[in-house]
Amino acid sequence: MSGDDEGLPWRSRATLMLGKGVLRALAHTWRFRVINGDAPGKLRAAGSPFIFSLWHGQLLPLIWFHRGQGVSILISEHRDGELIARVAESLGYGLVRGSTTRGAERALLSLVRELKSGHEVAITPDGPRGPAESFAPGALIASQRSGAPILPIAASADRAWRLRSWDRFLIPKPFARVTVAYGQPTTVTASTARDAAREAPRFKALMSTAVALASE
Repeated sequence: MSGDDEGLPWRSRATLMLGKGVLRALAHTWRFRVINGDAPGKLRAAGSPFIFSLWHGQLLPLIWFHRGQGVSILISEHRDGELIARVAESLGYGLVRGSTTRGAERALLSLVRELKSGHEVAITPDGPRGPAESFAPGALIASQRSGAPILPIAASADRAWRLRSWDRFLIPKPFARVTVAYGQPTTVTASTARDAAREAPRFKALMSTAVALASE
């Protein structure tokens, strides 16, 4: 257990230890298939920081797939977000705390700072509370302010559990084949944050395309 985990209540610490162990044991059995896998590599080769955009319900296999790559991930300040934050941190992610509903402006400033420093960030535009697959404006405004493109990413599994949560959280079963698909990296070109937010339908459609690719 890390020193940071010591600040959690004992029940949360126990849940976290169990969750980390189960995730690692489970995820090591997954077999990955990747579609458009050169998309992040091309952006990195060009020296372009970018924003991973993923639906909250597909978070688990995707944070495992991109572990250890130095990505900073936006995590809610809600109580439920704390355990996700600790798991993500243990997988090598940097943390940006906040959401579109709590700490929004501070989170946006941190995201833009990360991007302008050359780092990649990951955002769940429908998190932390939904509605599922709705595109909140945070990622769009971060792209507009930083000039960084948004890279849609989606995951599916041939065998999985689905939690009875608002996002139908995806947990691939042991030895599942997990498909990871990248969409088209796209930059928000609006001149203001308000105009950037109006581009949500276009970026939701780009996410839908990535989800369809992952489901093929």
